[in-house]
Amino acid sequence: MQSIRDHLEIILSRLANRAADERVYTKVYAEAARAAADASDARKRAAVSLGPLDGTIVSIKDLFDVAGEPTTAGSLMLKNAAPPLWDAAIVSRLRQAGAIIIGKTNMTEFAFTAIGDNLHYGTPGNAVDASRIPGGSSSGAGVSVAEGTCDIAIGSDTGGSVRIPASLNGVVGFKPTARRVPLTGAYPLSATLDSIGPLALSVAACAVADAVMSGDEVPPLHLPLSIAGLRVGVPRGVLFDETEPEVAAGFERCLRALEQSGVHVVDLLIDDLIAEMRTATKRASIASMEGAEVHADWLSVGASVPVDPHVSGPLSRAIAIPASVYIRTIRRRGELAAAMAERLASIDVLALPTVPIVAPSIATMAGDEALRNKAEGLLLRNTQVANQFDLCAISLPMPGMTLPAGLMLVARNGHDHYLLRIAADVERLLGS
Repeated sequence: MQSIRDHLEIILSRLANRAADERVYTKVYAEAARAAADASDARKRAAVSLGPLDGTIVSIKDLFDVAGEPTTAGSLMLKNAAPPLWDAAIVSRLRQAGAIIIGKTNMTEFAFTAIGDNLHYGTPGNAVDASRIPGGSSSGAGVSVAEGTCDIAIGSDTGGSVRIPASLNGVVGFKPTARRVPLTGAYPLSATLDSIGPLALSVAACAVADAVMSGDEVPPLHLPLSIAGLRVGVPRGVLFDETEPEVAAGFERCLRALEQSGVHVVDLLIDDLIAEMRTATKRASIASMEGAEVHADWLSVGASVPVDPHVSGPLSRAIAIPASVYIRTIRRRGELAAAMAERLASIDVLALPTVPIVAPSIATMAGDEALRNKAEGLLLRNTQVANQFDLCAISLPMPGMTLPAGLMLVARNGHDHYLLRIAADVERLLGS
């Protein structure tokens, strides 16, 4: 049986061979990872375990503090920032559970934008086709899991930043209910919308990582729910506009498989609530207004180093929004989240495509601003619903696709364990 150290060395060798053109990782902790792997192997020989994550190789987005080095958040601005004295809360919890932190993964600057490109540290190519975008903002996280340079990746999700790269790279990505996982030591974008979630090759791996990071129990995924009789709502309407034919066909195949297993699939209209949320955030998104507060100091005097205009532009516009508009937006969001919770009470989960498109090419996105803006809008459209309405959500790879696309299941606030158990059953069903 392969040791954890041997498994790690295969990955480190692969990373060393491409070091001159490394875009997935911004930092590799080779020696620290070797020491952690040896310690885990020693525990295994002594029949001691720190839990189900012991010996698992984990990558973390370059948004989370590691004691003694700057957290760059994908920006040149923070390259020489004062290093934190402590690990981020989730990094500390992962280490205590025996996880081997292999390195920090690349991301879009300040976790803004969904394409997954980075002007400063390069753009990781999609794991399935390197000429295509990885999705963002947890771009390196999605690629690192899909290409096998870690077992689990940790990303952040403010509008879909875990689920978009999960969908485009063909892995599982889980966005927990906001504030279940502590944000201490994570570079902020939006205090209201930020959440920290795992990407992995299975629902079970995501559930274990989520349990460690949140301090919860692992839900009993080994005890299948009876999928027959589940009520699945499909929010046909604006969230299905402009869905690419292959993605639409993959989604309908998934629905048929669910129905054949006794799941009750019903249409559930939420277009009115989405329209009201769009009206509430018309002047500026919550993420851009709260992000503008995070970055207010340099926005007021101008950046000392280059900043991606796709990031600085929306933040600069949002800094001018009056506080009264922001407060009203937050209040209205609370009302609409309560209305959505009521709407979802009649079903167990919502089901829809995670994103309506497969990954477009990097070259196309770089060469056509209008096309890029349209693609970004489509990438965020479905996933951001879970953040805006304070829900939990998971993206599962849809079977039978030429290029990866995700099936997204969405559940009510705080129903994370129930969602993970349903997702594990759906994963089994689609896998068979």
